[in-house]
Amino acid sequence: MRERKTRVPHPRGVLVFAARVGRDVSLAATIAAALVVAAQSLAQTDSTWDAGESTLSYHMSHPMHEVDGTSRAAKGKGICHAGQCDFLIAVPVKTFDSGDTNRDLHMIEATRGAQFPMIQVRARFPQGEVSAPWIHADLEVQFAGQTAHYSQVALQRTQQGNAVRITGTIPLTCSDFNIDRPSFLTVPIKNEIPIRVDMIWHSN
Repeated sequence: MRERKTRVPHPRGVLVFAARVGRDVSLAATIAAALVVAAQSLAQTDSTWDAGESTLSYHMSHPMHEVDGTSRAAKGKGICHAGQCDFLIAVPVKTFDSGDTNRDLHMIEATRGAQFPMIQVRARFPQGEVSAPWIHADLEVQFAGQTAHYSQVALQRTQQGNAVRITGTIPLTCSDFNIDRPSFLTVPIKNEIPIRVDMIWHSN
């Protein structure tokens, strides 16, 4: 009977084959990683924003009456870059109209509006939320010569054609800004003076 010979691969051939396989796997992994990075870049493209029609309203509460003062003079700019969005909103204190001139003048005096004529709001939130129904922003508010911070303030985002509408409430209080609460019939207003935001933004 003829003996059957078993062919054993040469060690060098095995090494060459393994090296080729290793290079192929490494190349595939590199391509996959590049595709992931590209997809992330496309999902978070840099963008800039300008505020269009805007309404900011404060609400003041007193046991005898409720008051709303509204400004339509707010301006704003925003930029989204490297996974983060930073927006700045500014509005003159004197532009808030409550329907009573004397009350508005008193409000400017109480908030030291002559010395600090602007309210500035800086908002920061993840870039991924710029297209989401809700934005959760960390806010820095400069008002009456003081600065206050509010974390994770919920703002609703609504697409309106080519524009975006942002609405929400900033939970300001008089004590946050060392404002002496105005009084009526010796009774001061409530500490809470929330600001309602309703702004239209356009992407450039």
